[in-house]
Amino acid sequence: MMYPHFTDEEADLAPSHMAAATGDMPTYQIRAPTTALPQGVVMAASPGSLHSPQQLAEEATRKRELRLMKNREAAKECRRRKKEYVKCLESRVAVLEVQNKKLIEELETLKDICSPKTD
Repeated sequence: MMYPHFTDEEADLAPSHMAAATGDMPTYQIRAPTTALPQGVVMAASPGSLHSPQQLAEEATRKRELRLMKNREAAKECRRRKKEYVKCLESRVAVLEVQNKKLIEELETLKDICSPKTD
């Protein structure tokens, strides 16, 4: 039984006219699907299951090489950032040493001014 506004799949589960006429709960007719695979055609479980052991080994090698290359790049970037950080710290140390030396000299000057002269 086909309804003009239903697709084939929807018509498979469309309520029968008898239920609508009697006021009972609608009943559904289930038909076997009309689309079937031709004889001899088998669906594969997954595309990945068709690889040979050699292809799997090559894929593993390729993934390993890619991982190693990414790791080398990351290590190179890490070393560059560390070098920049150390350079920044060394610069800060130099500035602080100069500032400390000036403060020590200022402290000595103030001590000389404030201390009583014992000549």
